Amino acid sequence: MSKINAAARLRVLMVSDVYFPRINGVSTSIQTFREDLADNGVDVHIIAPRYNDEKNESYITRVPARPIPRDPEDRILPWRLTRKIVVEAAQHCDLIHIQTPFVAHYAGLHAARRCNKPVIATYHTLFEEYLHHYIPFVPAALLRAVTRKFSRSQCNALDAMVVPSTAMKNRLNEYGVTTPMHVLPTGIPMQRFTNGNGVKFRSSYAIAADRPVALFVGRLGHEKNVGFLLQMLRIAVRTRPDYLLLITGEGPARELLQKQTQQLGLENNVKFIGYLDRSSTLLDAYAAADVFVFASRTETQGLVLLEAMAMSCPVLALAEMGTVYILKPERGCRIADADPAAFAAMLNQLINDPLLRHRLALEARAYAEEWSAAAMAARLTQVYRQIASASNFETGVMPAWHAIE
Repeated sequence: MSKINAAARLRVLMVSDVYFPRINGVSTSIQTFREDLADNGVDVHIIAPRYNDEKNESYITRVPARPIPRDPEDRILPWRLTRKIVVEAAQHCDLIHIQTPFVAHYAGLHAARRCNKPVIATYHTLFEEYLHHYIPFVPAALLRAVTRKFSRSQCNALDAMVVPSTAMKNRLNEYGVTTPMHVLPTGIPMQRFTNGNGVKFRSSYAIAADRPVALFVGRLGHEKNVGFLLQMLRIAVRTRPDYLLLITGEGPARELLQKQTQQLGLENNVKFIGYLDRSSTLLDAYAAADVFVFASRTETQGLVLLEAMAMSCPVLALAEMGTVYILKPERGCRIADADPAAFAAMLNQLINDPLLRHRLALEARAYAEEWSAAAMAARLTQVYRQIASASNFETGVMPAWHAIE
């Protein structure tokens, strides 16, 4: 906890339709910023869904929520109860920070207007690039137009926005967003990304010590383009029949990807291993891998790339949208063309050159240090204080938070 005088500390209310135990980039971003903001004189309280029987924490209010049909990982917040809880909490904060564009967005905006508080949001997800995967019966052009109009309306109702990359800022400018935008990616808590046990991980999954392993970490959504990696692998195994692609995570595309694996005859070259514990087995997986592979073309940042680099795992990826922001210097990584054969050729080059991989591993860790969570939290604190100061809002005393049963 920061030694900043209590009277000078800023109180921020974060509102989100998603948070842990639901694993994704939004949850990771919220948690990472919350922990480091405290050292900068910012106290964060979170309002998010209750998923199962999560234990009560002083920093979070869990709102009972119901599962989304055919999507057991996510929850729908109840509108009336969420709005009531957010309004009550907003009376005792300096600023509201919305994290998702669904019920949380409208509850946060309503509370800001009701309580006369400044309100900002982080635009985490480029929805126009992947909604057609989930609503295939609607023309993609129509979905794109509706999504842009929806996003423009939401963004222009805010006092300011945080975007994770310049590419995202440029895209929102194209939408017609006029709200001030601050480019501020999520940082990496470097102290967490150490001490992975690759030998133990390989032993646990019966992977030979000398078997070349490529690793993918992420939600198995259609927009992640994991199918491209399978197409690439079919070509790569012609050179190295013993390749193994480890695919971690869960999501709506898993069943389709498993079918594609069978159709391509890659059953012996692909392992789907589900979610891994972020504090233990995920670190072991990074340590066990020779190369981290990533093919998403819709990322707003690509935080998982920095996680791999922080674990000294060389990265091979497509550089599109937000990932360009990370990959362009080609430190600790290599950029591949969006062609399975070209990607496979570059993977072969990395696997066959251990000295190059070693050099990239050293570069990767040093480069990740430049994206530390502490540095990004300090920058976000400046944004908060600038907005709160300009608004000159009066605040009350922060109540004793509790989880809603």
